[in-house]
Amino acid sequence: MSTPARISTKISIAHPLETGAVLVGVLEQLEPDQPTKGRKIALILHGNYGCGHTLSLRLRRRILILHMLMRITIRHKDYVFQKDLAQRLPLDSFRFDFRGNFESSGKYVSCGFVEDMQDIELVAEHLATVFGYDVALVVAHSRGAMAAFAWLCTSERGRPVPALVNASARYRMDMMSALAAKYSASFAEKGYYDDEVVIARQRVTKRIWPADFAKGPAWDAGIVRTQFPAHTDVLTVHGMKDPAVPPYDAFIYAQILGARAPGTHNLYFIEDADHNFQGHRGEVVDAILQWWELHTQRRLKTGVWQTEPAKGKL
Repeated sequence: MSTPARISTKISIAHPLETGAVLVGVLEQLEPDQPTKGRKIALILHGNYGCGHTLSLRLRRRILILHMLMRITIRHKDYVFQKDLAQRLPLDSFRFDFRGNFESSGKYVSCGFVEDMQDIELVAEHLATVFGYDVALVVAHSRGAMAAFAWLCTSERGRPVPALVNASARYRMDMMSALAAKYSASFAEKGYYDDEVVIARQRVTKRIWPADFAKGPAWDAGIVRTQFPAHTDVLTVHGMKDPAVPPYDAFIYAQILGARAPGTHNLYFIEDADHNFQGHRGEVVDAILQWWELHTQRRLKTGVWQTEPAKGKL
């Protein structure tokens, strides 16, 4: 009898914390005809282009044009490497749009890390109660990674998660204060700033309110230093030409997380990659798959990630 092919199923989850809000995601299943109770699953989280970016106006315009011409999606469950990874992982996965992004309804909140954590918690609870899944891996990019760090630090469902991939996360949140100059004129004149972005091939305006933006520089990423689970293995991936989040932030995560035991930390810098790993997404997926295999074999050791074939040591 042939093995059934993996299937993708779109799932909607009503949000109990916001009237009318619905989270929409895609469940990838390797063996759809098998029971899901007790099976492991990966959560794959997208980031937020526009919150915390330090791009010049000229560069932002060039990137926007490229996004339009190349039909690249941003703020979306399938953008960057998420969909490719989901279709290659050797375990089931679920990727979804945070509230106010693409297919998920609800209010979009600039720098809404608390709201993102609430969304992650809701999804994890749904997967556990409806399907019986256990979250074994979280892969998160940019703002999604910052929310994932906080969720693993504070949630009863998050703390047992044994593996996390951190792609392009910011640590020094105070550096976002430099963006205030970009928004200040519009804040003063209109009381808000309209950020024009491309989401799923469509030009969309996201409104940024001063009170919401202020949550960014005020966010305490230091919780990773004091509350992150000691047992969780972490892979940090960062582009060395990231114009949005300085690569040094990845080094800070390595310093903090590399000091734990028994959990490990591996740091993987990609020399020519930007914030979204344009032109290097296959490398990111390959690294995650190699790292996950060693995690399942309990062969990880803290250090700089090696892309050569593993021979028992890193």
